[in-house]
Amino acid sequence: MSSQEEILNDGRFSCITRDPRFWEMPEKKRKIKIDKRFRAMFYDKKFKLKYTVDKRGRPVNYTSTEDLRKFYALSESDSELSEDDSKEHSEKKKKKKKKAKPKGEVDS
Repeated sequence: MSSQEEILNDGRFSCITRDPRFWEMPEKKRKIKIDKRFRAMFYDKKFKLKYTVDKRGRPVNYTSTEDLRKFYALSESDSELSEDDSKEHSEKKKKKKKKAKPKGEVDS
């Protein structure tokens, strides 16, 4: 860290601290806002990829949905809707699984 302090104290580079081009982007502005038309990409199977190795060949347990949540955010008006939709979507899956179980049973 001492080298960074030296650079900032140097007269040639002192303008970097005041220039907004070199400021770090706030976390609220980092994520791209997604509206309700594209909210399915957070829970749809078509958008989910499971990685077993990273780009250097090391084993990882990682999915692409983590990247989606990292770089994209639902717009504030749609965020409440998406939470409700994701709950409804998971409930529908549970209902389908429950309906699928009694197939082997025969009514007498």
